[in-house]
Amino acid sequence: MNGRYIHIFCGTGVGKTSAALGKGVRAAAEGKNVVLIQFLKEQQSGGCLEFFKRLEPEVKLFRFQRFPENYENLTEREKEDEIQNIKNGMNFAKKVLVTEGCDVLILDEILGLTDKGIVAIEELRGLIDAVGEGAELYLTGTSECRELWPYVDEVTELTTEYRAGQT
Repeated sequence: MNGRYIHIFCGTGVGKTSAALGKGVRAAAEGKNVVLIQFLKEQQSGGCLEFFKRLEPEVKLFRFQRFPENYENLTEREKEDEIQNIKNGMNFAKKVLVTEGCDVLILDEILGLTDKGIVAIEELRGLIDAVGEGAELYLTGTSECRELWPYVDEVTELTTEYRAGQT
């Protein structure tokens, strides 16, 4: 890849994280360094986290949330703490981009932070602007963040319109 590449995986359907991770694993197989930062992601089983550890150093996973509970169930004080943790994650993502600390950066569930009022579209735009030549950025989440679409190379919107057994 010669230029930079930015891709959004959004929508209410399942598979956004899996699609972005697939891109990351493929890049790692090509010898690229991948950083995955998860935001307000449900706590995963130990087996999943152990799997990511086996992918190091090519794929590095970072989570900045402290509380295992769903964000909506936190007290106001805990939400304030969690917002600060998220801001730390955003600052880390920007630092990774600016210092070219990886070839591929996946920001998992970051788009949904806009719906919660934790992150502004302008902050996400700042991350997009920080992507250097030869780098890839993948953003996932339920929110479409259509304001960002003119600044990215590709958008994949996943929806669930039909499930087996439904009429």
